[in-house]
Amino acid sequence: MEFGMILILFVASIPTILAEDISYGTIVVDGTTSIAQTDDNFVCATIDWWPHDKCDYKQCPWHYTSAITLDLSHPILTKAIQAFNRLRIRIGGSLQDQVLYNVGNLKSPCHPFRKMKHGLFGFSKGCLQMKRWDELNHFFNATSVMLTFGLNALYGRHKIKGSLWGGEWDSSNAQDFIKYSISKGYQIDSWEYGNELSGNGVGAHVHADRYGKDLIHLKKIIKELYRGSQFEPSLVAPGGFFNQQWFTKLLQVSGSNVLDAISHHIYNLGAGSDPKLVSKILDPNHLNKVGNTFINLARTVQTHGPWSSAWVGESGGAYNSGGPHVSDTFVNSFWYLDQLGMASKYQTKVYCRQTLIGGNYGLLNATTYVPNPDYYSALLWHRLMGKVVLAVGSDASPFLRSYAHCSKGRIGVTLLVINLSDQTKFITDVQNSMNNNIRLATEQQNISRKSFSRSLKNTASGAEIKASSDEYSYREEYHLTPKNGYLQTRTMVLNGIPLELTSTGNIPRLDPIRVNVKSPISITPLSIAFLVFPDFAAPACR
Repeated sequence: MEFGMILILFVASIPTILAEDISYGTIVVDGTTSIAQTDDNFVCATIDWWPHDKCDYKQCPWHYTSAITLDLSHPILTKAIQAFNRLRIRIGGSLQDQVLYNVGNLKSPCHPFRKMKHGLFGFSKGCLQMKRWDELNHFFNATSVMLTFGLNALYGRHKIKGSLWGGEWDSSNAQDFIKYSISKGYQIDSWEYGNELSGNGVGAHVHADRYGKDLIHLKKIIKELYRGSQFEPSLVAPGGFFNQQWFTKLLQVSGSNVLDAISHHIYNLGAGSDPKLVSKILDPNHLNKVGNTFINLARTVQTHGPWSSAWVGESGGAYNSGGPHVSDTFVNSFWYLDQLGMASKYQTKVYCRQTLIGGNYGLLNATTYVPNPDYYSALLWHRLMGKVVLAVGSDASPFLRSYAHCSKGRIGVTLLVINLSDQTKFITDVQNSMNNNIRLATEQQNISRKSFSRSLKNTASGAEIKASSDEYSYREEYHLTPKNGYLQTRTMVLNGIPLELTSTGNIPRLDPIRVNVKSPISITPLSIAFLVFPDFAAPACR
């Protein structure tokens, strides 16, 4: 009877055994040269203007999270921002070009946003009172925020035809607002001009030549108002979707040293209502598509505006407030961290996540302020990944994605590895191209697996990461998995420990496990790992 029971159990386990797929491979990191550099404050999050009654798909997920209504006294909000020890925040969004600043000689009434049938995005113009602006700045100062503020680029303009707006931009309200901010001593890192008015726009658009002339005018205002100051904020624009012809014209018209950063928006997962959101996130081919946008923008900047740099000014994955039960769950971190890796590889200096709080895609829950999984992904990136980007090559499946940077604030290299496969466990070793004499491609990550494998075979196998010293013999690993294996959980697990606020409402510790540096690396199906190599010889990181 006992033998029969054992036989039954063995037979029952065969499908599981057969279903387990293990793939062995090698990841090679080139630490000899940098392929790109990000800003020190690469990770950024947005605060939007949407009121509580902004709704999509019969849901109203914004609650009271706008720049006007956000509860700045909430202890979790303070602790969540302070954990970054200098988080960049961008205030902006769809209603940005309808915000009036109640200061100076404002030429029209200043009332709160309200629903209006024929208004832009279905809302009236809104008002930022200076009392609220004071409160925001006191909060940002207390939490060491680096602030980017989006200015209204439609003030004084009128609709001409369809979504095209024309007429002169009236800069008086913006100028009075900037003047007020200077008089109060508020530290604004950068002023951004307009939101999604590029190309055909979203709701409204402005021709590139007119926009370029506005930037020249705004730059003069900034220089004049900040004359004699120790710091002059950067000018960022246009905060819209990339249109090569429009962006090129903008740089040509505005000219040299006017635009410090050219910002674009990305929502490459489509509508938040799409039932295929999860499958898109886990599809390497879909994730790769947006690479062309990064490449073309980088080339546009290099050719027509080398004095400028590329920013992702807003990116939430899925538009219309994000995907319910997707954008705020563990599975979204596959998209988010892959975006951070891809963007940094293609010369993006700053990446602003839509949102810090608000909608379905907030890093924090819109009502409880409790961190969603992507918050911890952002925090780990911010703490571990330095600004110097390194080339990576792999002979693994396209479902294993990898990105490497010099480690932040310490010697060595940090590797981000993302396993999109639901069946394959990848067991890999990490090698140093200096030891293997392998030349990695720097323009494209998708090196031919066949040619890469051939290169590995032509070199000595088992090359060590270490180049000289035996001082270190370990690596640090941060393995991220979903609680109970459920991809759409709101609880991320780090090295087997659920990431939850402490009993006193503090952000939990994010501790790695230490592993012998010579042991193979195991990446389980549908998991993410940050791997820190303190002794990786990388001349580019000095």
